[in-house]
Amino acid sequence: MESYKREFIQFLQSAGVLKFGDFTAKSGRKIPYFINAGMIKTGDEIAKLGEFYAKAYFEKVGNKKTVLYGPAYKGISIAVSAAVALSKNGLDVPFFFNRKEAKDHGEGGVFVGYVPQAGEEVVIVEDVITAGTAIRESMAILSNLEGVKVAATFVMVDRKEKGKGHKGAMQEVEEEFGFPVYSVVDVYDIIEYLEEDPANAENVTRIKNYLAVNGANA
Repeated sequence: MESYKREFIQFLQSAGVLKFGDFTAKSGRKIPYFINAGMIKTGDEIAKLGEFYAKAYFEKVGNKKTVLYGPAYKGISIAVSAAVALSKNGLDVPFFFNRKEAKDHGEGGVFVGYVPQAGEEVVIVEDVITAGTAIRESMAILSNLEGVKVAATFVMVDRKEKGKGHKGAMQEVEEEFGFPVYSVVDVYDIIEYLEEDPANAENVTRIKNYLAVNGANA
């Protein structure tokens, strides 16, 4: 396993973002592990998270300037931290996020921050994709921006799960909307990391059993 992947998984655990147990995902599935960006609580943690997203951005998108979109609520801090990290590395990009309810006073509207203009490209930054539900919600919101194209989505972890059919949720999103979805690590990286310590045997077994039922065929 590449060293940065191990470092990222260790970071997710130390920050309480990666947890093992019994959880219910947004898709309604009962899952044996949970990725929760809402557990990032300190300046140091959010700065580190932004650095990982910036590294992934430069690796996949390069120095191309886009607009970062962070879906409320967890995506907001990710978008801000990623924008700061990119800026520190010489790429100053604007960012924005949505309100859960449109504001009918003041500046009004559903978006906060920079509002992309026709011809500009948006990159969505999310915590995780399980069945693709959250991404479809984001696309419904972003469809109100005329002439704006979504260029890519970045997430922490590819769960390698089925979407609405038998294909992976990330693959379904890519095929449905026509943009790539990138992750820093995937669930098999997490399994490989856990298998290095025999004390994690129970969690490894539970995740593998879960994937046997809900894992994508492709």
